[in-house]
Formats: sequence, C-alpha cells, structure tokens
Amino acid sequence: PERGTKPADEVRETGRRLGAEVRGAGFDIDLAPVVDVDSNPANPVIGERSFSRDPAVVARLGAAMIEGLEREVAACAKHFPGHGDTDTDSHYDLPRLAHALDRLRACELVPFKAAVEAGVSCVMTTHVVFDALDPGVAATMSAPAIALLRGEIGFGGVCVSDCLEMKAISEHFGCGNAAVRAVAAGVDALLVSHTPKAQHEVVEALARALVDGAIPESRFTEARTRLSRLAARHARPVATAREQASSGR
Repeated sequence: PERGTKPADEVRETGRRLGAEVRGAGFDIDLAPVVDVDSNPANPVIGERSFSRDPAVVARLGAAMIEGLEREVAACAKHFPGHGDTDTDSHYDLPRLAHALDRLRACELVPFKAAVEAGVSCVMTTHVVFDALDPGVAATMSAPAIALLRGEIGFGGVCVSDCLEMKAISEHFGCGNAAVRAVAAGVDALLVSHTPKAQHEVVEALARALVDGAIPESRFTEARTRLSRLAARHARPVATAREQASSGR
C-alpha cells in the first residue's frame, strides 16, 4: 500500500515487534524511527525512509511506531529539526535550509512534537544548517536548535547527535571541534561510528574542554543525568532480555 495508508495500530504493533527483535539481540535502544517529512522529491537520503509527504501523517504514524518500540526498547526520533526538504545528503556535504521558522513549525517540527507527546526517549540531531535558527551552524552544534527542542517542543530526554564522521561535520568543522560545540550546545550523547582515530579525537577534545572550562562541568553532569535515567528505564542484562524475548513478552 501507499506510504501513510496503514492504520496507526498496525504500525504500533510493527514497532513493538521490531523492538522485541532488537531487545532479543541484546540491544536496549533502536535509533529509529525517521520522522522527517518527505517533502522534497529530489532528496537523496530520506525518501522512503519517511512515512509520508504529509507532516500530519508522519506525526501520526511516527508516534505509533514510537509507542510500539518504547514497549521494548528506547526509541529515537530523527533527524531534528528535519532533513526531509534538503536536496543534499549530509553523509557527503553540508545541507542548508532557508525556511522561515513559521514554515518549520507547520511542517518539519510537527512530527517531532508528536514524537515527544508519544514518549520518545531520544531525539537525534541533523547536520543541516537552518538559517532561521542559526545561520552557518549545523543543528547538531546549534544552541538555538537545541533550545527549540527543549523549550518549544518540550523534550526532556536524551539528545543524540547523528554520526560526527559524516562529511557534513568532519570536512566542514572537524570531529573534535564539532563534539565540543555539540555538547556545549546541549547534545547529551555523540555518535562516532566508524574509526578509532575519530573516536579518540572526540574523547580527547571533550576532556580538554572540561579541563579548560570550555564546557562547564554542569553541562557534563546534565548529560550524564539524562543518560542515567535512560539506562534506568531501558537497560537490562543481556540474559534477561533474551529470556523475555523468548517468552514472547
């Protein structure tokens, strides 16, 4: 069937089953779903990863998927504030959107509000520059973007970056520099998904930022508190998770 036509309860049950499979494999979190609105036919990276071209449909089905996933594991709505209308893939370059804030509220932000209302545990930032929020700065490193997520959208959970090794970040800002700027802006957890060299660069940059005072210790404490709450809610020993999965929970 065409995207967006499935009933919400069917999507919710799909989310629950997917979450059970993820849990059975020994994981506590699924970095899904995509709640970007597929509003640009030329978008090279979102496309069928999105539920629909209609923000209301994305909001409805994204929330249902989250509700299903959250019965088993932590879910993560992505890519905030929205990667759907770009014609550039942030894996390879740094996209920019010039939309006014009113347009973002009417389209891109609608599914994220629904995701938060559905109880999503995590939200992933995107490596896209939004001129209306922070000209020249990717949302992952943008204090105004994170303030929008925490304030207007009302999200109190864990804010996760998309991978810092994507070229939108690594070739324009550098992984270590971006990590410091992201945490300072309010991101709680950073993805560095591929190479030990980049991972060490990020860890060392954050350590220097703490020692030098570039990031206040209170910001690290805030992030650690959110991560601890996430673990308390979702983390289970692997053996327990497998037993629950095999029992059909």
